[in-house]
Amino acid sequence: MANETLEQLGNALEAAQQKIGAVAEEVSEQAYNELVAIRREKLRGLQEAGNDPFELTSYPQADFAAEVKESFVDVPEGEQGRSVCMAGRMMSKRVMGKASFADLRDTTGNIQLYVRRDDVGVEEYQAFKKFDIGDIIGVRGFVFRTKMGEISVHVTEIVLLSKSLLPLPEKFHGLKDREARYRQRYVDLIVNPEVRKTFEVRSKFIRHMRNYLDERGYMEVETPVLNTIAGGAAARPFVTHHNTLDIDMYMRIATELPLKRLIVGGIDRVYEIGRIFRNEGMDPKHNPEFTTVELYQAYADFHTMMDIAEGILSSAALELLGGYEVEWLGEKIDLTPGWRRLTMVDAVKEYAGIDFGAISDNAQAVAAAEAIGVELPEAAEPTWGNALYACFDQRVEEKLIQPTFITMYPVEVSPLTKRSPQDKRLTERFELFICHSEMANAYSELNDPIDQRERFVKQAEQRERGDDEAEMLDEDFLTALEYGMPPTGGMGMGIDRCVMLLTNSSTIREVILFPTMKPLDSDKKASKEVSAPAEAAQAAPEVEEKIDFSNVEIEPLFQDQVDFDTFSKSDFRAVKVKECEAVKKSKKLLKFVLDDGTGVDRVILSGIHEYYEPEELVGKTCIAITNLPPRAMMGIDSCGMLISAVHHENGEEKLHLLMVDPHIPAGAKLY
Repeated sequence: MANETLEQLGNALEAAQQKIGAVAEEVSEQAYNELVAIRREKLRGLQEAGNDPFELTSYPQADFAAEVKESFVDVPEGEQGRSVCMAGRMMSKRVMGKASFADLRDTTGNIQLYVRRDDVGVEEYQAFKKFDIGDIIGVRGFVFRTKMGEISVHVTEIVLLSKSLLPLPEKFHGLKDREARYRQRYVDLIVNPEVRKTFEVRSKFIRHMRNYLDERGYMEVETPVLNTIAGGAAARPFVTHHNTLDIDMYMRIATELPLKRLIVGGIDRVYEIGRIFRNEGMDPKHNPEFTTVELYQAYADFHTMMDIAEGILSSAALELLGGYEVEWLGEKIDLTPGWRRLTMVDAVKEYAGIDFGAISDNAQAVAAAEAIGVELPEAAEPTWGNALYACFDQRVEEKLIQPTFITMYPVEVSPLTKRSPQDKRLTERFELFICHSEMANAYSELNDPIDQRERFVKQAEQRERGDDEAEMLDEDFLTALEYGMPPTGGMGMGIDRCVMLLTNSSTIREVILFPTMKPLDSDKKASKEVSAPAEAAQAAPEVEEKIDFSNVEIEPLFQDQVDFDTFSKSDFRAVKVKECEAVKKSKKLLKFVLDDGTGVDRVILSGIHEYYEPEELVGKTCIAITNLPPRAMMGIDSCGMLISAVHHENGEEKLHLLMVDPHIPAGAKLY
């Protein structure tokens, strides 16, 4: 009875906490709505008095916070300091009778304002007292140092330039929720000044890269974003339709093939910094649209490209950060020139224990890979080259922390690369890895049109086997090669990841101003309301969604009984999804990093990518079996199983990942 009483008390306490939370949320929302209403009422009052701030078209902003403070010089007592005219957003206000203080933030930083009624006038001071945090204001005055030693502006004129109708979040201490920060980057930039520094580094890095290449005789160009063939990379493209030509087109997945056409045309050193679009999974290192630089140099090879990659990143660190030492993803990285260069065969031998240099037979190579738990992708042929690459991809890449060039890739995974004269199974290609992240990819470019055609055909066959990321056959590019392309070195470098490295950012969304986001339910609802006539939207009653189960097929229940002791050994637990990402080289698998209540992250792989994108599952509460033995999948140990509900509908399999109330804590056991 005592246990039952305690359980009842616990349930009552939990219910009370939920009710208190709901009431607090309702009160908070009510208070927010009242603040918004007050601000709109203030605007209405200004407009009725003929002082509509939105009618102002400009303001003579001449001075900025950082420069004003840096150049400040104390003046003798009795003399007035430098006169300034400044504008920006008011970030705080402290009204104290006939005098007040406020903080003004402009594009360079913050500066304190001292506003006194006797200096600005009674009417202006009364108007200023009604200003809200977040309002855009303009001020004139002179610079002085307060008794507390703070450099400030003694205001003689203040004007409201734009009214902020929404209050800034969290009482101006910062917008903390990541999803909200990415969706409302404008608010993020207002309340989190450090975010701006990340994008200043990004801008400076791109400028540095341009200068580096321009100084070496490269010419910057622009090539089409829309193409009739998606080529230059192994990736799934976005498809769109050109109405006038009535043809489907692809958004570019790389700039490689147009740039190499320019090498054929005689532009011997060429580069493009541009946006790339790939219709693939989203995770901390991948966004569907991202920025790269691709560069090509005639009469050079992949060794030249290694020197350039090392030169760009190491010199950028020195110029932008003041040294070669950086910290990224919890690791201390040394970018001092002289980075390690390691062939893929040697890397697999060193880190995975297999010497592919001593293996010549395809079957033996595949068997060696399988012996260490490495699986080849479904569409890959069982060859020596594919086995070598799978071992590297699944067993080595994650161990590369310091800058390392991995060279000599198999032909099978390098369709645009020149073969090695020493070993025709390999190509003169490198990828640069830092902190187990690919930063750059480069080739001694294939310029043999006959060999290139054969490799395109191989890629086309791979597409027919189900690999929709394989290269398409580009006849015009083959024609260009037939006119003759000189020996050429080429490289692609991911700008977003370079900025992640230089700013110690853990996710690509931190370095993209407006990352791709899944619309919120409210966004979808709003868009539907906009598309429908307003009257109909107002008049139409809410109709509960009807679900048709008539075509659902359910598998028969198991008739064989399991004894209770056996069943009870399965440990079903609630788990929280901390991270979720697509598994490379797999179309089906998602990798989950889970909080199972133990304090140690649990990794589970689940083949549900067809039904869910990784980003929509982060933060969800799911159910998993946590005491299954580890199972190797694509070289990753999966420790458990997430539970999904599966059925068939009109002959097609449907799946729903079992997600439960987020109030259930991680590690809660199911009975």
